[in-house]
Amino acid sequence: MDATVGEIGEVVVAELASAGYMASTIGQYEKTIRALAVFAEDRGGVYSPELGAEFSSMTVSLRTGRFSAQRRFDYRRLVSVFDSYVCGGRVDLSVRKRGGGGPRPVSDEFAGLDAAWEVEMDDRGLAPATRAAYGRVARSYLVFLEQGGIGRLGDAGGRSVLAFLESLLGRWAKSSLFWVVSNFRPFLVFTGRADLVDALNLAGVRRSHPIIPVLSDEVEEMVIRACASGAVSARDAAITLLALTTGLRACDIVGLRLTDIDWRGMTIGIVQQKTDNPLCLPLPALLASRLADYLLDERPATVDDHVFVRSVAPHVRLADHASVHRVTVTTFRRAGVADPKAGTRLLRHNAASRLLCSEVALPTISAVLGHASPESTNLYMTVRRDRLVECVLPVPEGARP
Repeated sequence: MDATVGEIGEVVVAELASAGYMASTIGQYEKTIRALAVFAEDRGGVYSPELGAEFSSMTVSLRTGRFSAQRRFDYRRLVSVFDSYVCGGRVDLSVRKRGGGGPRPVSDEFAGLDAAWEVEMDDRGLAPATRAAYGRVARSYLVFLEQGGIGRLGDAGGRSVLAFLESLLGRWAKSSLFWVVSNFRPFLVFTGRADLVDALNLAGVRRSHPIIPVLSDEVEEMVIRACASGAVSARDAAITLLALTTGLRACDIVGLRLTDIDWRGMTIGIVQQKTDNPLCLPLPALLASRLADYLLDERPATVDDHVFVRSVAPHVRLADHASVHRVTVTTFRRAGVADPKAGTRLLRHNAASRLLCSEVALPTISAVLGHASPESTNLYMTVRRDRLVECVLPVPEGARP
């Protein structure tokens, strides 16, 4: 197909408008189309995938002379759309994420090791979220080595592991390094380097076990009132209530499909992404009402069968747990909660704690939360301060000062 940048651009802009994209997004596409048209002038203005590849490689800002992540994203996005039209005859507006999971190693050995680790995780059948976490920290370590002038794993010693963890303290709280170590260890084991695993253990990073906070009755009532009154959209109310009343994980909220809802039985049935175990949850009346409002009156027309989709085009499933976090925090703010801390992890803990305070047995709470092991639920026992005090033994008379 021989077509000019201008001709293809008109088709793309028309498709964006037809799909309901925001004017600001269409304007950004138009700006990039103009830049591509200028780039193609000396070639008669005709577009080809080869020209697009050259254009998308221009990631240095002419204004600052530095690498521009925004330019890379805009240029690659437009070229992908143009290529879909030239090669397939249709404009593909699939959502593309920025960054691709962070920087990737460039040396032959490290790039090959990264690819081999991805294959290994796939063979193990790890959940997508787990694979993403394991892969991200492994690549970060390999990139860290490259930045230090090391291009072969054989040249890396145990000190590199400790230095890598030290380098993360500017971005991670020390108490959160446990999760980095937990995600890092499987990769080091995969490399067969026992000395690197020993160095990781030598770091002595331990998981903290703070007493888990719960929402006060006042805050919980404010949030529920906001969800019921229409202060937030039906979609955001349903997402918040799902997290608040059922303790469902963010990844499972994002992955929820229309067929997972049993309206006759008023239940939600899923296979958990984290544990791969089936889970059936009751659908409380308020949640069912707001969910129905969303599906019947608010949800955009789309072929995507996920329950919760983007409110702006393209109308596809939410991207990840960060999307759910933004929704719940926004809901808390509109409910009048000052300084809201409303991640799904907190709301999941809150749901468990409420059940525990209502004298629900731990095995039942474990079943509701979908824990792979009932012992995971023991963590929530820390919220019952009154019960913890009852467990304290008196100091023997002879031991008192």
